[in-house]
Amino acid sequence: MKIGIIGIGSIGGTLARKLSESGHEVRVANSKGAEAVRPFADEIGAIPANAHGAVKGAELVILSIPLAAVVELPKDLFDALGANAPIIDTGNYYPDVRDPRIAEIDDGKAESVWVSEQIGRPVIKAFNNILAHSLTELGRPPGSPDRIAVAVAGDDAQSKTLVMDIVSQIGFDPVDGGSLSESWRQQPGTPGYCCDYDAKAMRNALEQAVPGKAPRVLQEVFSRFGQLGPNPSHADIINMNRSVHSDD
Repeated sequence: MKIGIIGIGSIGGTLARKLSESGHEVRVANSKGAEAVRPFADEIGAIPANAHGAVKGAELVILSIPLAAVVELPKDLFDALGANAPIIDTGNYYPDVRDPRIAEIDDGKAESVWVSEQIGRPVIKAFNNILAHSLTELGRPPGSPDRIAVAVAGDDAQSKTLVMDIVSQIGFDPVDGGSLSESWRQQPGTPGYCCDYDAKAMRNALEQAVPGKAPRVLQEVFSRFGQLGPNPSHADIINMNRSVHSDD
């Protein structure tokens, strides 16, 4: 499959590496142009591109950039993308930590609904509720008892199925997170966010999410994270993410 990836940070870069290793034709891009991503592309066996080059002819696009960068994407970026090619949004909204305030999201709009409106295309929400370390190191074959789940939300059944297949290919159990308007259930501060749950526990966590509660919980997460010290282990972070809900 021809896959374009815009953004090669901890999540986008890991997905690029894994998908290239799986045999897909991967084009990678960031805001600085093709030459800026060439060393990384050469390292993982991908093709360096600018944003338009990553999207043109792609059968799947992964958008892995901060929300503030979404509004800076070229308005014609997806004009050459086929109507049936899914766009995965991996992003999360971290107000006052990384992102400027976005009033619509603060008022309750699901983050990926906002992203879809900005780019003028439907998106599938995925890979936003897993830590980069988990994505890099903890993928397992299908049927493994310790296989971690990744929630996938979206409105188009065909696109969602394709994305769920990709999730499984790179070592994780896909869990249907519902429609895009329900993707708030996997946003930061919710019970299913970055807890390394298996599929059953992830489904339960998505069901347990309470509208409007996540922003307050996220502030508690930030507070507790600061108490973990300068070099918290992966286990420390997972345990903290789980405990903030069990203690609530």
